[in-house]
Amino acid sequence: MRFLAALLATLLFGLTIPVVQAAGGGKKTPVTDDSIYDQVRRKLADDPDVKGGMLDVQVHDRVVTLKGTVGTQKAKDKAERLTKKIRGVSKVDNQLVVSQ
Repeated sequence: MRFLAALLATLLFGLTIPVVQAAGGGKKTPVTDDSIYDQVRRKLADDPDVKGGMLDVQVHDRVVTLKGTVGTQKAKDKAERLTKKIRGVSKVDNQLVVSQ
C-alpha cells in the first residue's frame, strides 16, 4: 500500500513540475505590438544620445515606425539600432528627422 501511495505521489509531483515551470519558470512574456511599443519607448527615452521621450513610436505587426526630430545623425542611427535589438521587432522604419 505504501508503495502504491509513493508511486502515485511521484507521478502527481512529476506532472505538476512542468506546469509550474511553464507558468513562472520561463519568464518570457509573449511578444505583442504593445509589449514591443513599451520596450522601445523605454529604451529610447532612457538613452542619453537619443533622448527619445518625445519621439513618436508606432508598432504594427512587429514593424516599428519611428517619427520625430533628433539632434544628430548619431542619435537617429542609435535609435534604429536600439529598436532593432528589442525582442520581437521584425523591421524598423526610421522616419526620424535630424534637426539643423
